This record gives sequence, structure tokens and C-alpha cells, in this order.
Amino acid sequence: MLPATSGLTIKRLKAIGINTWEDLLNYFPFRFEDYSLISKISKIQPGEIVTVQGSIKKAKQEFTRKGWRIQKITIADETGELLLIWYNQPYIMRIFTIGNSVSVAGEVKQYLNTLIIEPKDYEILGLKFTDTLHTGKLVPIYPESRGLSSRTLREKLHIVLNHLSQHDQFVNTVFEWLPEKIRVYNQLTDEFSAYQQIHSPKSKKQIEQAKNRLGFDELFLTQLSGAIIKKQWKKETVTHGFTISPDFMAKISHFQSSLPFILTNAQKKVIEEIVRDLQKTTPMNRFLQGDVGSGKTIVAAVAAYVAYLNGYQTLVMAPTEILASQHYATLNNLFRNLAVKIALQTGAVKSIKTKTTSEKFDIIIGTHALITKKLQFPKIGLVVIDEQHRFGVAQRAALKQKGLNPHLLTMTATPIPRTVMLTLHNELDLSVLDEMPKDRIPVKTFFTPPYKRIAAYEWIKTKITREKDQVFIICPLIEESEVETMQTVKAAKKEYQHLQNNIFSKFNIALLHGKLKAKEKNQIMADFKAKKYDILVSTSVVEVGIDVPNATIMLIEGAERFGLAQLHQLRGRVGRGQKQSYCLLFTSSNQNSNYKRLEYFAKIKTGFLLAEYDLKIRGPGQIFGYRQHGYDDLKIAQMSDLTLIQKTKNAVHFLLKNFSLESVPKVQTKLKKFTITQVARD
Repeated sequence: MLPATSGLTIKRLKAIGINTWEDLLNYFPFRFEDYSLISKISKIQPGEIVTVQGSIKKAKQEFTRKGWRIQKITIADETGELLLIWYNQPYIMRIFTIGNSVSVAGEVKQYLNTLIIEPKDYEILGLKFTDTLHTGKLVPIYPESRGLSSRTLREKLHIVLNHLSQHDQFVNTVFEWLPEKIRVYNQLTDEFSAYQQIHSPKSKKQIEQAKNRLGFDELFLTQLSGAIIKKQWKKETVTHGFTISPDFMAKISHFQSSLPFILTNAQKKVIEEIVRDLQKTTPMNRFLQGDVGSGKTIVAAVAAYVAYLNGYQTLVMAPTEILASQHYATLNNLFRNLAVKIALQTGAVKSIKTKTTSEKFDIIIGTHALITKKLQFPKIGLVVIDEQHRFGVAQRAALKQKGLNPHLLTMTATPIPRTVMLTLHNELDLSVLDEMPKDRIPVKTFFTPPYKRIAAYEWIKTKITREKDQVFIICPLIEESEVETMQTVKAAKKEYQHLQNNIFSKFNIALLHGKLKAKEKNQIMADFKAKKYDILVSTSVVEVGIDVPNATIMLIEGAERFGLAQLHQLRGRVGRGQKQSYCLLFTSSNQNSNYKRLEYFAKIKTGFLLAEYDLKIRGPGQIFGYRQHGYDDLKIAQMSDLTLIQKTKNAVHFLLKNFSLESVPKVQTKLKKFTITQVARD
């Protein structure tokens, strides 16, 4: 229980997850206001953020013609008087009693011919000016909820910290849980001091020391949990082991040489890595990153062929029916001279209806329909998940469990930050296709200002007329939004009508979006590929897997509303032929942060660099849990701080090498509180 705390405040604290004093201590500020400059009234300057202390001399409330109430309080110290002004805060008149001493913090402003302060915070002082809580120092600002202000949180934390500081034995027993050798070697402050410094810092240096210690704790526990889980993974045995005899190797080589193109050196290297993995008794857990057009599908086809030679099935899971259908067509073409039987299982097309029919196929390609409880695949040896950033963790885990413990190959052009972090932690085996086919021409990307829109439209008309090029125009929404803040965002249906009637009336335009039936979507895409349409207006339903070699222009409306992974995928829909291709980014936002992000995207062409940037601005998510991005679990540490990550990684290695968990019970206790739902190892 917290002393001097009402039942309503307790209820509000519980509503944001604060049930104990430990929860309260771990409710951290997200920024600090610097009110540490304490000035005499005669010394204040316009524009300064200062704390001024003095006695209340006058207090009055004025009313304006528009009904506003202005509270004016005059305070004085030995050097002069100062006017404080509030607007529409009548309770101030009850708090500021003439004769009391007050400490006020805020910005000094010019008001008529005098200097004033519009206070940001204040506190009534005792007869003697004692230590302050809300002024005269670095003041923590907390995430606030209705009825629970930073001011209230500071007061409650002050009570807890003050109480604990009077019980040294309890503090020493409960708080410090890191082994002394690790704490000293990494020059970390003790745990309780870190809490004092983050909630009541005396200097900016103390804030950094606190963040370093508390961030170290978070990353250490994250990685220790991961290391323990990784040990469990190593004990797993693949359900269906593969062997690769000289005869099989010859067939694999013949398959590669029969392809209608020459593999890049990067593809050959990755195939060798996968073939090695497939012969091991522990399940492969390989992550394949390659930019759009680098040839990931061919690599997956070779892995599936190895599974086929061993008598086992391969599941291939794509995020959309269009991409699944395209994989089906591509793999059928690649295996056209072999006896490999391929099934397509989507919402619209179902090759497999019973368990008996599922056993007839060697490769099963589908969407989320593959993870329905009705479908069982007793001979799954390999699971391939394409465009991994579109799937949730639980979906991937459910698919993996279809084959008990199969080999797993995950592929994408842009890894989500969560996967990047696993790669940094060496929990995944990473393969990179860092070489593009020699005939692949990089897409030129331009962040296009609004005043160039008309010129862009004219240029597109010329490209279609003279060079017979095709164009994608992408909108963030299907229908116009009624939400005021989104009324400037382009919607596909309205934009389609506008372009058809006013801009590109002489050209054939089609409309594609997610609300269309699968059959309609597939027909529109087939017609676009067959050059029946010059322009396709669409939502991001074309984000992955659409292959139209004659499409050379990708125009993206409301580009700020797409993640970098989506933008990279959308850009990858062009540049698949022999012509120079272009990506034009338009935005309806005026925010500098959006400009900076889109300008960065326009310059960067590789998925890993985009993922690293995404990591800094989005966060990596819970590494072994359900959330894929955000700072839900890391309150202090920044996953972009690779130096601290390496320090904690070394500390975990030291702990596991020199201690058993039983010998460090405080670490065990802390680890139990740091719960992670183990779902899937990618």
C-alpha cells in the first residue's frame, strides 16, 4: 500500500499495470524537463527556462470579454517582484495563498513592458526552502493516463524511494541481482542507485548511468532467456532426416544446369549452405535475405527437390493468393520435365480435399489456408515461408508444427526488425543473396514534390505512348476515409475514377484491391500482364510476388503511410524486364520525419540497410514472443545500441560458462519474472 494515496489513485495506477511498488519503480520517464537553473528574479532573461522561488504577495483573478479567466499571482524575493500567469485554472487561487513561499518553473516571457512566467510546474514550500520535487532540478516526465499526471507519479515514487532508502539491509538483499564480477567488469552502478537516478536525477550524467544499468538489465535478461531457449533447440532432432548420396547430388546438379538461366555465384553459395544443413540431424533454421529479383525462388526450388529425392514433402507458404498462384506457375515450369507433383491450396483453389489426396503431392503451395486444422501432412520434411515479414509469429509456428520438426527456410527481401535482431544474436543461420543477375537494372527512385505532379503525369503519358510501358499507381486506402486526419490520403476507387476521367482518359486503366474476389483479382492481373491495360490503380495487394516485366513505373501515393518493407516490396514490382524502371514517391504529409524517411528510402536499394534503419525507428519487438515490433518490452534499452548488446551478450556467455543457474538464485528469480512466450525460433 502507498501512504497518502486515495483509493481512486490506486485504481488508476492498477489500470496502467502498476500493482506493486516494484511495478511503480519500473514505470520509467520518457523525457526530462531541465528546471535546474534557479535564478533570482532580477537576473531572469526572456527565453530562459528557470526556477524562481519567493513569497506570494498578490493573488487575483481577472475575466475577459470572451469569458476567459486569468489567474495572476505576484511573488517576490529580495531582488524584486515577478508576475505569474495562468489561464482558466481557477484552482490556482485556492493553492496560492498570500504569505506562502512557492517554487515555480517555466519559460520567461515578455508581457507588455514586463517579464512574466507562465508556469509549467510549481510547488508550495515550507518555512525553510527544502529539497524540491517538481522544480529546481531535472524533472522526470512520465507517460500519462487520464487522472494520473507526471506530478502524481513523481510524488508516489518519492514516497517509495524515500522509504526504501531508510532500509539499507532490505535494499541490499532485494535489489542487486547481477553477480558482482559482471557488475564491476561492466562498470555498472548498483540497482537501487539506478532507480534513484532515473526517477530523481541530480545531473544528466546520473540519467545516463541509470539508463546504462537498467538497459543492461533488460538486454541481459532478454539474451539470457534466448540462450536458454537456444540450448533447448540444439537438443531437437529433425523428424525426417535427409541424405544426399552421389546419385542424388548428380540429379541436383543436372536440375540446376537444366534451368533456363545461369545461377549467380551467390545462389550457388546459398544452395551449398542449404544442402549442408539438410543433411544434419538438427532442423535447419535458415533465413534467406535477398533483394527482389535476386533469385530466392530458385534456391527454394532446389531445397524442395532435395526433399523430393528423399521421399518427403515441402510446404511453401505465401502471404497472398496472387503470390501463391505465381509460385505455383513458376515451380510447375521449373519442374516440367520431372515427376514432381505440385498442389495449390488457397481460399479459391483447393487441390487437396482429403488426407489421402495430400499424400499424392510432393510440393504444396498455399496461403494461410495451409495451417487449417483440417489439413494434415504426414510426410513434411521442409517448410518454406516466403516474404516472411507479412506473417505473424504464431502463424509461422503453426505452419512449422504441421511437420512436427521439419527443416525451415524463411525468405524475404526486407526482414522485419525482429528478425534482424535474431540475426544479430546469431540465433538464425543467415544466407544472403548479395548478387543480382547481370541483366538486372536498378530501379531509380525519386521522392517527388507536389509541384511536379502534373509533369510526372505528362512523362508517364509519353512513356506509355512511345515505349508501350505499363504503370502501377498505388494508393494506401480502398475507400475515402471519414477520419479528418486522413481525408488527404488517396483512395484507390476515387483515384481510379479521377485518373480515368481527367488525367489518363486515352489509356486503358484497371482497378485492383483486396475486396475483390480472388477470381476477379487473378483475372485483372492476368489481363495486365497480357498488356490489356496500360495502368493498374491498386492498393498494396500487389506488394509481393507480382511479376509483370513490361511494367516500368511504380507511382506510390501517400508513401508516408507505408512501412519501409512495403515500399521496398512495391518498388520490386518494377524493374523485372530489360528496360530502366522508376519509382515515384508522393506524400500528403508535411512532417519532416516523413520526408527524412522517404528521402533515405529513395537513396537505399538494399533490404538489410532498410531493415537497420527500420530497427532504429520502429524497434525490434519481443524477440521470442508474439509482438513483431515496438518497444513494449524494452523500456530503457535501445536495440540500435549495438555496443550495449555486445556487452550483455558477453556477460551472458560469462554467466553460463562460470555459473550454474542454481548457484545464482537472484538471477533465476529475475528470469522467472521476465517471462517470454516461446512460439517459434524465427
